[in-house]
Amino acid sequence: MWTRTRGIALALVLLLVAAVAIAVVRSGDQHGALDPRSADQRGSRAVAELLAARGVDTRVVTTTGEARAATGPDTTLLVAAPDRLTAHQQSRLQSATVDSGGRAVLVAPGSAAVEALAPGVTTDPEPAADKPLAPGCALPEARRAGPAATGGHRYSTTLTGADSCYPSYGSPTLLRLPSPTGTGDTVVLGAPDILLNDHLDEQGNASLALQLLGSRPHLVWYLPSLSDDSAAAGAQNDRSFVDLIPKGWLWGTLQLFIAAALAALWRARRLGPLVQERLPVAIRASETVEGRARLYRKANARDRAATALRISTRTRLAPLIGVPVSQAHSPETFLPALARQLPTPARDSHALLFGPPPASDTALIALADHLDALEREVRNS
Repeated sequence: MWTRTRGIALALVLLLVAAVAIAVVRSGDQHGALDPRSADQRGSRAVAELLAARGVDTRVVTTTGEARAATGPDTTLLVAAPDRLTAHQQSRLQSATVDSGGRAVLVAPGSAAVEALAPGVTTDPEPAADKPLAPGCALPEARRAGPAATGGHRYSTTLTGADSCYPSYGSPTLLRLPSPTGTGDTVVLGAPDILLNDHLDEQGNASLALQLLGSRPHLVWYLPSLSDDSAAAGAQNDRSFVDLIPKGWLWGTLQLFIAAALAALWRARRLGPLVQERLPVAIRASETVEGRARLYRKANARDRAATALRISTRTRLAPLIGVPVSQAHSPETFLPALARQLPTPARDSHALLFGPPPASDTALIALADHLDALEREVRNS
Protein backbone atom coordinates (compact mmCIF):
# COMPACT_ATOMS: atom_id res chain seq x y z
CA MET A 1 0.00 0.00 0.00
CA TRP A 2 2.84 2.41 0.82
CA THR A 3 4.44 1.74 -2.58
CA ARG A 4 1.20 2.61 -4.35
CA THR A 5 0.36 5.70 -2.30
CA ARG A 6 3.73 7.26 -1.56
CA GLY A 7 3.67 9.33 -4.77
CA ILE A 8 0.28 10.81 -3.91
CA ALA A 9 1.34 11.40 -0.30
CA LEU A 10 4.52 13.18 -1.41
CA ALA A 11 2.52 15.39 -3.79
CA LEU A 12 0.08 16.31 -1.01
CA VAL A 13 2.95 17.15 1.36
CA LEU A 14 4.61 19.36 -1.27
CA LEU A 15 1.29 21.07 -1.98
CA LEU A 16 0.73 21.71 1.72
CA VAL A 17 4.24 23.09 2.18
CA ALA A 18 3.82 25.37 -0.85
CA ALA A 19 0.47 26.62 0.44
CA VAL A 20 1.93 27.39 3.87
CA ALA A 21 4.92 29.17 2.31
CA ILE A 22 2.69 31.29 0.06
CA ALA A 23 0.43 32.12 3.00
CA VAL A 24 3.41 33.19 5.11
CA VAL A 25 4.88 35.31 2.33
CA ARG A 26 1.57 36.98 1.48
CA SER A 27 0.15 37.18 4.98
CA GLY A 28 1.10 40.82 5.32
CA ASP A 29 0.09 42.01 1.86
CA GLN A 30 -3.37 43.23 2.87
CA HIS A 31 -3.00 43.07 6.62
CA GLY A 32 -4.31 46.26 8.19
CA ALA A 33 -5.26 47.89 4.88
CA LEU A 34 -6.59 51.42 5.64
CA ASP A 35 -6.43 50.64 9.35
CA PRO A 36 -5.35 53.65 11.45
CA ARG A 37 -3.74 51.24 13.93
CA SER A 38 -1.54 49.56 11.32
CA ALA A 39 2.02 50.61 10.48
CA ASP A 40 2.13 48.47 7.31
CA GLN A 41 2.57 50.06 3.93
CA ARG A 42 -1.16 49.73 3.29
CA GLY A 43 -2.09 50.93 6.79
CA SER A 44 -3.03 54.46 7.87
CA ARG A 45 -1.34 54.86 11.23
CA ALA A 46 0.76 57.81 10.04
CA VAL A 47 -2.21 60.01 9.22
CA ALA A 48 -3.86 59.07 12.53
CA GLU A 49 -0.71 60.10 14.43
CA LEU A 50 -0.56 63.42 12.58
CA LEU A 51 -4.21 64.08 13.35
CA ALA A 52 -3.64 63.23 17.02
CA ALA A 53 -0.82 65.79 17.15
CA ARG A 54 -3.35 68.39 15.97
CA GLY A 55 -5.91 67.48 18.62
CA VAL A 56 -8.13 65.18 16.56
CA ASP A 57 -8.90 61.88 18.28
CA THR A 58 -9.44 58.79 16.11
CA ARG A 59 -11.75 55.94 17.07
CA VAL A 60 -12.14 52.72 15.08
CA VAL A 61 -15.58 51.10 14.75
CA THR A 62 -16.42 47.88 12.93
CA THR A 63 -20.23 47.80 12.82
CA THR A 64 -22.86 49.93 11.14
CA GLY A 65 -24.62 50.48 14.45
CA GLU A 66 -21.49 51.97 16.03
CA ALA A 67 -20.91 54.17 12.99
CA ARG A 68 -24.49 55.48 13.07
CA ALA A 69 -24.30 56.19 16.77
CA ALA A 70 -21.05 58.13 16.38
CA THR A 71 -22.30 60.61 13.79
CA GLY A 72 -22.68 64.20 14.92
CA PRO A 73 -21.84 67.82 14.05
CA ASP A 74 -18.38 67.56 15.66
CA THR A 75 -17.49 64.21 14.03
CA THR A 76 -15.98 63.11 10.75
CA LEU A 77 -17.07 59.62 9.72
CA LEU A 78 -14.66 57.87 7.35
CA VAL A 79 -15.99 54.76 5.59
CA ALA A 80 -12.88 52.82 4.61
CA ALA A 81 -14.52 50.21 2.35
CA PRO A 82 -17.99 51.31 1.18
CA ASP A 83 -18.20 48.51 -1.39
CA ARG A 84 -18.14 45.86 1.36
CA LEU A 85 -21.40 47.14 2.79
CA THR A 86 -24.69 45.57 1.80
CA ALA A 87 -27.49 47.70 0.40
CA HIS A 88 -29.21 47.48 3.78
CA GLN A 89 -26.13 48.83 5.57
CA GLN A 90 -25.59 51.57 3.01
CA SER A 91 -29.18 52.76 3.38
CA ARG A 92 -28.95 52.87 7.18
CA LEU A 93 -25.60 54.70 7.08
CA GLN A 94 -26.77 57.30 4.58
CA SER A 95 -29.89 58.09 6.60
CA ALA A 96 -27.72 58.67 9.69
CA THR A 97 -25.17 60.95 8.03
CA VAL A 98 -27.38 63.10 5.80
CA ASP A 99 -28.70 65.26 8.66
CA SER A 100 -25.96 64.73 11.25
CA GLY A 101 -24.25 68.06 10.59
CA GLY A 102 -20.84 66.36 10.42
CA ARG A 103 -18.67 65.20 7.56
CA ALA A 104 -18.73 61.80 5.87
CA VAL A 105 -15.69 60.68 3.85
CA LEU A 106 -16.23 57.81 1.41
CA VAL A 107 -13.01 56.13 0.29
CA ALA A 108 -13.07 54.89 -3.33
CA PRO A 109 -16.73 53.84 -3.48
CA GLY A 110 -17.86 51.93 -6.57
CA SER A 111 -20.94 52.66 -8.63
CA ALA A 112 -23.47 50.90 -6.38
CA ALA A 113 -21.98 52.23 -3.12
CA VAL A 114 -21.68 55.85 -4.25
CA GLU A 115 -25.25 55.92 -5.56
CA ALA A 116 -26.53 54.66 -2.19
CA LEU A 117 -24.28 56.73 0.12
CA ALA A 118 -24.12 59.90 -2.01
CA PRO A 119 -27.32 60.18 -4.06
CA GLY A 120 -26.85 62.22 -7.19
CA VAL A 121 -23.31 60.96 -7.85
CA THR A 122 -22.41 58.39 -10.48
CA THR A 123 -19.16 56.58 -11.28
CA ASP A 124 -17.55 56.91 -14.69
CA PRO A 125 -16.59 53.55 -16.23
CA GLU A 126 -13.03 54.55 -17.16
CA PRO A 127 -10.46 54.85 -14.33
CA ALA A 128 -8.48 58.01 -13.70
CA ALA A 129 -4.90 58.55 -14.77
CA ASP A 130 -2.32 56.90 -12.52
CA LYS A 131 -0.44 60.07 -11.57
CA PRO A 132 -0.78 63.02 -9.15
CA LEU A 133 -3.57 65.35 -10.24
CA ALA A 134 -3.90 69.11 -9.91
CA PRO A 135 -6.75 70.52 -7.77
CA GLY A 136 -8.60 72.29 -10.59
CA CYS A 137 -11.26 73.66 -8.22
CA ALA A 138 -11.87 76.40 -5.67
CA LEU A 139 -12.13 74.11 -2.63
CA PRO A 140 -9.77 75.65 -0.01
CA GLU A 141 -8.47 72.27 1.20
CA ALA A 142 -7.54 71.24 -2.34
CA ARG A 143 -5.94 74.58 -3.26
CA ARG A 144 -3.77 74.53 -0.12
CA ALA A 145 -2.73 70.91 -0.66
CA GLY A 146 -1.87 71.20 -4.36
CA PRO A 147 -1.31 68.09 -6.51
CA ALA A 148 -2.29 64.82 -4.81
CA ALA A 149 -2.81 61.14 -5.64
CA THR A 150 -6.60 61.07 -5.74
CA GLY A 151 -6.84 59.16 -9.02
CA GLY A 152 -8.79 55.93 -9.03
CA HIS A 153 -12.49 56.24 -9.63
CA ARG A 154 -13.85 59.19 -11.58
CA TYR A 155 -17.22 60.65 -10.67
CA SER A 156 -19.84 62.98 -12.05
CA THR A 157 -22.70 64.81 -10.35
CA THR A 158 -25.53 67.19 -11.17
CA LEU A 159 -25.96 68.46 -7.61
CA THR A 160 -25.72 72.23 -7.18
CA GLY A 161 -23.08 73.59 -4.85
CA ALA A 162 -20.78 70.56 -5.23
CA ASP A 163 -17.02 71.06 -5.44
CA SER A 164 -15.48 68.98 -8.23
CA CYS A 165 -11.73 68.65 -7.72
CA TYR A 166 -8.71 66.83 -9.12
CA PRO A 167 -10.15 66.15 -12.58
CA SER A 168 -8.82 63.38 -14.79
CA TYR A 169 -9.93 63.23 -18.43
CA GLY A 170 -12.54 65.83 -17.61
CA SER A 171 -14.17 64.10 -14.61
CA PRO A 172 -13.32 64.83 -10.95
CA THR A 173 -11.79 62.27 -8.63
CA LEU A 174 -12.77 64.17 -5.47
CA LEU A 175 -16.20 65.59 -4.73
CA ARG A 176 -17.43 67.62 -1.78
CA LEU A 177 -21.22 67.52 -1.55
CA PRO A 178 -22.93 69.92 0.85
CA SER A 179 -25.66 68.49 3.04
CA PRO A 180 -29.25 69.52 2.23
CA THR A 181 -29.44 71.05 5.73
CA GLY A 182 -26.34 73.15 5.04
CA THR A 183 -24.47 72.14 8.22
CA GLY A 184 -22.50 69.14 7.02
CA ASP A 185 -21.04 67.62 3.88
CA THR A 186 -19.95 64.40 2.19
CA VAL A 187 -16.56 63.91 0.58
CA VAL A 188 -16.19 61.28 -2.13
CA LEU A 189 -12.55 60.28 -2.59
CA GLY A 190 -11.58 58.39 -5.74
CA ALA A 191 -8.58 56.50 -4.29
CA PRO A 192 -7.22 55.66 -0.82
CA ASP A 193 -3.60 56.61 -1.63
CA ILE A 194 -3.56 59.89 0.32
CA LEU A 195 -4.38 57.93 3.50
CA LEU A 196 -1.78 55.17 3.16
CA ASN A 197 1.51 55.14 5.07
CA ASP A 198 3.41 54.36 1.89
CA HIS A 199 2.14 57.44 -0.02
CA LEU A 200 1.47 59.98 2.69
CA ASP A 201 4.74 61.87 2.11
CA GLU A 202 4.21 62.25 -1.64
CA GLN A 203 3.04 65.50 -3.27
CA GLY A 204 0.22 67.10 -1.25
CA ASN A 205 -1.24 63.83 0.04
CA ALA A 206 -0.60 64.52 3.73
CA SER A 207 -1.94 68.09 3.56
CA LEU A 208 -5.11 67.02 1.78
CA ALA A 209 -5.70 64.07 4.13
CA LEU A 210 -5.22 66.17 7.27
CA GLN A 211 -7.56 68.88 6.04
CA LEU A 212 -10.30 66.49 4.93
CA LEU A 213 -10.18 64.43 8.13
CA GLY A 214 -9.26 67.16 10.60
CA SER A 215 -12.15 69.58 10.09
CA ARG A 216 -13.88 68.20 13.24
CA PRO A 217 -12.35 67.32 16.62
CA HIS A 218 -13.49 63.68 16.42
CA LEU A 219 -12.74 61.15 13.67
CA VAL A 220 -14.65 57.87 13.53
CA TRP A 221 -12.90 55.35 11.27
CA TYR A 222 -15.39 52.75 10.07
CA LEU A 223 -13.77 49.44 9.01
CA PRO A 224 -16.57 47.03 7.92
CA SER A 225 -16.10 43.53 9.31
CA LEU A 226 -17.75 40.12 9.09
CA SER A 227 -18.76 40.39 12.75
CA ASP A 228 -21.27 43.12 11.91
CA ASP A 229 -24.69 41.71 12.82
CA SER A 230 -26.41 44.14 10.49
CA ALA A 231 -24.20 42.85 7.65
CA ALA A 232 -25.49 39.33 8.21
CA ALA A 233 -29.07 40.57 8.39
CA GLY A 234 -28.65 42.68 5.26
CA ALA A 235 -27.02 39.81 3.39
CA GLN A 236 -29.93 37.54 4.24
CA ASN A 237 -32.47 40.13 3.14
CA ASP A 238 -30.76 41.36 0.00
CA ARG A 239 -28.92 38.34 -1.37
CA SER A 240 -30.11 35.00 -2.63
CA PHE A 241 -28.07 31.86 -3.18
CA VAL A 242 -27.62 32.71 -6.86
CA ASP A 243 -26.22 36.13 -5.88
CA LEU A 244 -23.49 34.41 -3.86
CA ILE A 245 -22.27 32.37 -6.82
CA PRO A 246 -19.42 34.14 -8.66
CA LYS A 247 -20.28 35.65 -12.02
CA GLY A 248 -19.47 33.52 -15.02
CA TRP A 249 -20.12 30.20 -13.29
CA LEU A 250 -22.44 29.09 -16.12
CA TRP A 251 -19.80 29.69 -18.78
CA GLY A 252 -17.16 28.04 -16.60
CA THR A 253 -19.33 24.95 -16.15
CA LEU A 254 -20.03 24.78 -19.87
CA GLN A 255 -16.31 25.01 -20.65
CA LEU A 256 -15.54 22.20 -18.20
CA PHE A 257 -18.24 20.04 -19.79
CA ILE A 258 -16.87 20.65 -23.29
CA ALA A 259 -13.33 19.93 -22.08
CA ALA A 260 -14.46 16.65 -20.48
CA ALA A 261 -16.28 15.62 -23.67
CA LEU A 262 -13.23 16.39 -25.81
CA ALA A 263 -10.97 14.47 -23.41
CA ALA A 264 -13.30 11.45 -23.53
CA LEU A 265 -13.39 11.59 -27.34
CA TRP A 266 -9.61 11.85 -27.50
CA ARG A 267 -9.12 8.87 -25.20
CA ALA A 268 -11.68 6.81 -27.11
CA ARG A 269 -10.00 7.49 -30.46
CA ARG A 270 -6.61 6.84 -28.95
CA LEU A 271 -7.62 3.39 -27.71
CA GLY A 272 -9.10 2.41 -31.07
CA PRO A 273 -11.52 -0.47 -31.80
CA LEU A 274 -11.55 -3.74 -29.88
CA VAL A 275 -9.20 -6.40 -31.23
CA GLN A 276 -9.34 -10.10 -30.33
CA GLU A 277 -5.99 -11.51 -29.32
CA ARG A 278 -4.95 -15.01 -28.40
CA LEU A 279 -3.72 -15.51 -24.88
CA PRO A 280 0.06 -15.59 -24.68
CA VAL A 281 -0.07 -18.75 -22.52
CA ALA A 282 -2.41 -21.71 -22.22
CA ILE A 283 -4.36 -21.88 -18.97
CA ARG A 284 -5.51 -25.29 -17.75
CA ALA A 285 -9.22 -25.72 -17.16
CA SER A 286 -8.60 -26.94 -13.63
CA GLU A 287 -6.86 -23.66 -12.76
CA THR A 288 -9.80 -21.67 -14.12
CA VAL A 289 -12.26 -23.74 -12.11
CA GLU A 290 -10.17 -23.42 -8.98
CA GLY A 291 -9.84 -19.65 -9.39
CA ARG A 292 -13.58 -19.27 -9.88
CA ALA A 293 -14.26 -21.44 -6.85
CA ARG A 294 -11.99 -19.29 -4.72
CA LEU A 295 -13.83 -16.18 -5.87
CA TYR A 296 -17.15 -17.78 -4.89
CA ARG A 297 -15.71 -18.75 -1.50
CA LYS A 298 -14.31 -15.26 -0.89
CA ALA A 299 -17.69 -13.71 -1.71
CA ASN A 300 -19.50 -16.39 0.38
CA ALA A 301 -21.63 -17.07 -2.72
CA ARG A 302 -22.84 -20.60 -1.92
CA ASP A 303 -26.03 -20.00 -3.89
CA ARG A 304 -24.13 -19.26 -7.11
CA ALA A 305 -21.81 -22.22 -6.58
CA ALA A 306 -24.74 -24.61 -5.97
CA THR A 307 -26.57 -23.27 -9.04
CA ALA A 308 -23.48 -23.81 -11.19
CA LEU A 309 -23.11 -27.42 -9.91
CA ARG A 310 -26.79 -28.25 -10.53
CA ILE A 311 -26.84 -26.72 -14.01
CA SER A 312 -23.71 -28.63 -15.02
CA THR A 313 -25.12 -31.91 -13.69
CA ARG A 314 -28.48 -31.46 -15.46
CA THR A 315 -26.71 -30.50 -18.71
CA ARG A 316 -24.58 -33.65 -18.65
CA LEU A 317 -27.47 -35.95 -17.64
CA ALA A 318 -29.95 -34.62 -20.21
CA PRO A 319 -28.56 -36.57 -23.23
CA LEU A 320 -28.29 -39.74 -21.09
CA ILE A 321 -32.00 -39.73 -20.16
CA GLY A 322 -33.28 -38.58 -23.56
CA VAL A 323 -34.11 -34.96 -22.70
CA PRO A 324 -33.07 -32.06 -24.95
CA VAL A 325 -30.50 -29.83 -23.33
CA SER A 326 -32.83 -26.84 -23.80
CA GLN A 327 -35.38 -28.57 -21.49
CA ALA A 328 -32.86 -29.86 -18.95
CA HIS A 329 -33.64 -27.04 -16.54
CA SER A 330 -37.40 -27.63 -16.42
CA PRO A 331 -38.40 -29.88 -13.48
CA GLU A 332 -41.65 -31.01 -15.22
CA THR A 333 -39.66 -32.51 -18.11
CA PHE A 334 -36.37 -33.51 -16.51
CA LEU A 335 -37.52 -35.30 -13.34
CA PRO A 336 -39.96 -37.80 -14.98
CA ALA A 337 -37.33 -38.76 -17.59
CA LEU A 338 -34.78 -39.23 -14.81
CA ALA A 339 -37.17 -41.48 -12.88
CA ARG A 340 -37.75 -43.69 -15.94
CA GLN A 341 -34.00 -44.06 -16.47
CA LEU A 342 -33.17 -45.24 -12.95
CA PRO A 343 -34.13 -48.77 -11.90
CA THR A 344 -34.69 -47.49 -8.42
CA PRO A 345 -35.81 -43.80 -8.38
CA ALA A 346 -33.49 -41.50 -6.42
CA ARG A 347 -34.90 -40.20 -3.21
CA ASP A 348 -35.86 -36.55 -3.26
CA SER A 349 -34.43 -35.82 -6.73
CA HIS A 350 -36.29 -32.53 -6.90
CA ALA A 351 -34.52 -31.14 -3.81
CA LEU A 352 -31.19 -32.39 -5.08
CA LEU A 353 -31.41 -30.93 -8.60
CA PHE A 354 -33.75 -27.92 -8.12
CA GLY A 355 -33.72 -27.29 -4.38
CA PRO A 356 -32.75 -24.22 -2.34
CA PRO A 357 -29.11 -23.15 -1.90
CA PRO A 358 -27.16 -24.86 0.90
CA ALA A 359 -26.89 -23.04 4.21
CA SER A 360 -23.21 -23.84 4.91
CA ASP A 361 -20.00 -24.89 3.22
CA THR A 362 -20.46 -28.41 4.59
CA ALA A 363 -23.89 -28.64 2.98
CA LEU A 364 -22.43 -27.37 -0.30
CA ILE A 365 -19.77 -30.13 -0.26
CA ALA A 366 -22.45 -32.72 0.52
CA LEU A 367 -24.53 -31.40 -2.42
CA ALA A 368 -21.56 -31.84 -4.77
CA ASP A 369 -21.02 -35.41 -3.54
CA HIS A 370 -24.71 -36.34 -4.03
CA LEU A 371 -24.71 -34.86 -7.55
CA ASP A 372 -21.62 -36.92 -8.44
CA ALA A 373 -23.24 -40.04 -7.04
CA LEU A 374 -26.44 -39.40 -9.03
CA GLU A 375 -24.47 -38.88 -12.27
CA ARG A 376 -22.55 -42.17 -11.73
CA GLU A 377 -25.74 -44.01 -11.08
CA VAL A 378 -27.34 -42.75 -14.30
CA ARG A 379 -24.28 -43.60 -16.35
CA ASN A 380 -24.14 -47.12 -14.94
CA SER A 381 -27.80 -47.83 -15.38
